[in-house]
Amino acid sequence: MALIWLDGELRDADSARVSVFDHGLTVGDGVFETLKTEHGRPFALSRHLDRLAASATGLGLPEPDRDEVRRACLAVLEAHPLARGRLRVTYTGGTAPLGSDRGEAPPTLLVAHAEAPLRPDTTAVITVPWTRNERGALAGLKSTSYAENVIALARARQQAASEALFGNTADQLCEGTGTNVFVVLDGELHTPPLSSGCLAGITRALVLEWAGAKETELPMDCLERAEEVFLTSSTRDVQAVRRVDDRELPGAPGPVTARAMRIFAERAAADVDP
Repeated sequence: MALIWLDGELRDADSARVSVFDHGLTVGDGVFETLKTEHGRPFALSRHLDRLAASATGLGLPEPDRDEVRRACLAVLEAHPLARGRLRVTYTGGTAPLGSDRGEAPPTLLVAHAEAPLRPDTTAVITVPWTRNERGALAGLKSTSYAENVIALARARQQAASEALFGNTADQLCEGTGTNVFVVLDGELHTPPLSSGCLAGITRALVLEWAGAKETELPMDCLERAEEVFLTSSTRDVQAVRRVDDRELPGAPGPVTARAMRIFAERAAADVDP
């Protein structure tokens, strides 16, 4: 039986319980991280812990104890080793009165591990009419308030796609429900800047460092003329896009994408915590 970490100890996943008054449940007052694991080892754990702390601080939650979170992650991985997995760290406002006001209880920390299938090298995406608010209170935070993403991803599934791409209020390309997006225009690699409202993705940052790309404000219609498009995320790594809405991108992954995929795979294999 899988074990999870909940508030200081390992517990059976089937019997672990979070209060029905937990603020993460009642109003989505929480932050989280998802890490790729291979053979019981988490990838880029230090970067994920840094972002968890930044998201918590941005949401007004107490900064998590990084040593405790690291210890929890390693304990769960040791208790539930997998060849390839998804490690989920959730950190919420803890029990609170019903409503938006926080209570006095300490935050809730939950760490769980589950199998993750190897993603295909290519995928299809759609664009959606809803926008990211680049000036909103949650912009750039990895919050558990994900209902908007659930709706968009459901639409993508209806259209035989695995991801939905959002623009922001300025009609600029922003991000996917759980991915960052890169495009190749006139042979050059671009990705939206953080000012677009997109999440500061861990894989995005590593691709910028390792493969190089320009952070560029991009109109949504760039997807209609991009020579190549690819997604990045902790569970997808670098994944080529073969279709955007009704537009096919033959030959995906193209040469720029293939290079980014190769470099990322080589560098990630050489250093599990870059």
